[in-house]
Amino acid sequence: MQALRNLFRGPWVSEARLEGKTVLITGANTGIGKEAAADLATRGARVIMACRDLSKAEAAVKEVKERSLNDNVVCMKLDLADTKSIREFAQAVNEGEPNVNILINNAGVMVCPYAKTVDGFEMQIGVNHFGHFLLTFLLLDLLKRSQPSRVVTVSSMAHLLGSIKLDDINSERSYNKQRAYSQSKLANVLFTRSLAKRLQGTGVTTYCLHPGVVQTDLWRHLDGPQRFFVNLASPFTKTTEQGARTTIYCAVEPALENQSGGYYSDCAAANCSAAGKNDELAEKLWELSCKSLNITWD
Repeated sequence: MQALRNLFRGPWVSEARLEGKTVLITGANTGIGKEAAADLATRGARVIMACRDLSKAEAAVKEVKERSLNDNVVCMKLDLADTKSIREFAQAVNEGEPNVNILINNAGVMVCPYAKTVDGFEMQIGVNHFGHFLLTFLLLDLLKRSQPSRVVTVSSMAHLLGSIKLDDINSERSYNKQRAYSQSKLANVLFTRSLAKRLQGTGVTTYCLHPGVVQTDLWRHLDGPQRFFVNLASPFTKTTEQGARTTIYCAVEPALENQSGGYYSDCAAANCSAAGKNDELAEKLWELSCKSLNITWD
């Protein structure tokens, strides 16, 4: 119903400018991350594209510069499946950047075969949640000094099917790739909710979003039956440009300046699942995340 209403009111547009602002986007070498990078660079921002594969990232930087006519676009290596890489990346940003005004936690993996990160996390919860949790923690002081600043995390409507297995967060007892993905996307929603409470009064606001059903490289692990239905539905999916709009909306829309912790879809506030509003569950996940990453974050 929300999508139908948005269809009649037309697409969201904004003339917001970002000169003097720095935007950091994870997983920006492809898909909606690259589209968001191009848009925000066009608005005048300095854009840091944080990517695992630097050869692909360098090609994406070249494209973003050409499209935006902005040369203040760089790439830096970041592997969200390795906490050592995250810490080295964050140190380089903290030491080399005077400000980061917008952090977009965009990178992710989807319905992949069972695998573990360098630190032993199941890959989907490890990259989609734990990796971004640690990155945000490590950049938080810089974000606070840069305020007003925003943290935007790309979730998915798949969170509606998710549950948090606090006693088996890494799916070691049993693994279903769809359920593991949904768990990681629900974790994004709960993280945003908890983070907003902890950041009240700091000038840092936080948002999460469903970008829409977008055909990107994330779909590469879909199996035969899933691929069949995805191809069948392809006329109704979004382009990467359309899929990036809600990310950009959460990053720049002035009306959101005094809002924090919400879930968005189609450039408007949307309803998340009941689990996504469960403050007790959010706190338990927060505590588990801090313990798993060996960090102290009150």
